[in-house]
Amino acid sequence: MTRDQMLAHLRAADAVAREAAAHGHHPFGAVLVGPDDAILMRQGNIDTLHHAETELARRAAAAYPPEFLWTCTLVSTGEPCAMCTGTLYWANIGQLVYGFEETELLALTGDHPENPTMSLSARIVLGSGQKKIDVHGPFPEIEDELVSVHRGFWQR
Repeated sequence: MTRDQMLAHLRAADAVAREAAAHGHHPFGAVLVGPDDAILMRQGNIDTLHHAETELARRAAAAYPPEFLWTCTLVSTGEPCAMCTGTLYWANIGQLVYGFEETELLALTGDHPENPTMSLSARIVLGSGQKKIDVHGPFPEIEDELVSVHRGFWQR
């Protein structure tokens, strides 16, 4: 996947995040991209436990064989938390692309009870496993665009 394709898919995930926020959910979005660069699935955040990335990885694992998922990419607006990264790992999705780091999210959410952000990067979680999953992110050139939906959301 080229950098331009990654940016386009990050913007698609951002559209999902904005739709989730418009329906009162946390503003996170994820898309599953197949080896042909087509978006196969979209998922917005549901609540504190049902994150966009986790729900997408679970749906993908139910719909596709592990060998196919290894050729796919999960694209997320923000760096997935440890739970979501672990689910991506167990679903056998072979690549992760995210727009902004979890440390940026912590700066926005603070100690919000619905998002007790952990300081554990996706690269550390995936580096602890036996499979080599490619990770791309963050993308500073669109970080402000992706983060803008979070501004003000966590202060409600």
